Parts: sequence; C-alpha cells; structure tokens
Amino acid sequence: MLFGKKNKSSFEGGGLVLFQTVEDAIAGEKILQSENYEVKLVAPPPALRKGCDLAVEINIIEKIGIERLLLQRKVVFMEILPLKGAGDLLDIVKVKNFDNYCMVKAGNMKLTFDRKEGVIVNISGGGCPDIPFLHISMLDKKLTEVTPPKENGHTLCALMLDRAFKEALDIWNKEAN
Repeated sequence: MLFGKKNKSSFEGGGLVLFQTVEDAIAGEKILQSENYEVKLVAPPPALRKGCDLAVEINIIEKIGIERLLLQRKVVFMEILPLKGAGDLLDIVKVKNFDNYCMVKAGNMKLTFDRKEGVIVNISGGGCPDIPFLHISMLDKKLTEVTPPKENGHTLCALMLDRAFKEALDIWNKEAN
C-alpha cells in the first residue's frame, strides 16, 4: 500500500488544511478522498480560523503530498498547519438518544429519526435557502430511502445535514443488524 493511502489504523491527524470558503473546504476534502488520503472535515479551534468554519484534518506527515495535490488540482487553500498545541478540534457531530428516537446534530443542523422504523421524523436548524427543499424531500421517509443531502444541497447547512444523515444512517444500520 502506498504511503498516504487509506488505512484506518494509520490515521493520526495532527494537521489541518485551512480554507477561505466552505466550497473550497468541501472540494479539498473530495479531491483528497478521491486520491485515497485519509482525511476528515472538521471545525478548527477558534484561534486557527482564518476563513470559513471548516477545515480538513490530515495526517501531518502527508503535508507535502497533500499540498502538491491541492495545488495541482487548483484547490484554493490558505495554509496547512500542525495541530500540536493549537487547541482541540471541535466535534461537529453529536448524538442524543431519547426513548424511541435518536437525534443527530451536526453543526447547527439536527436530524431526528425513529429508532424502530428508521423514519426521519424531524429536521431542524440552519437558515440556508436549500434547507426547506431538503426538509420536504427527506421528512417521513426511511433513512435508507432518501437521497443524501450533499447530493441535492449546495450550502454549509446542507453539508452539516449530510453529516448528520450519514451518522444517523450508520447508527440505524448498526442497530438494524
């Protein structure tokens, strides 16, 4: 296996790619994943924010290859920093269980589903223009039957709803089996 390629046990993080815009952060994550780098979209510590509220966590030892790839693909990034001593990354996904329901919060978006049926019972949060459409297209449908929000949305709210959706789907799939 080539160095930098996905290997779940080798992801140590330790580095952060900072971007000016949400679109650039999403593009950076997508390109790095397409080249099999193990990366994670995160919220950087407030002291490190220089553009948008998203960054891509990387294995810092892969900095040179990642920087070269992003420049090659013309993805605009501000800088790549080591995380040591810079503060903790903020967890953008949180899960809260209720009796028969599970609420997954990602950023300012919340998705709640019925734990027995896997049906989405509520979506809330966000103020982006694509959220009403995503809400209508997902509400009262099974997690396994909806289109991921990232495919139909184009905003930070849609991205956060997609993160909540993916986590909810993972929870549902684990509990269903």
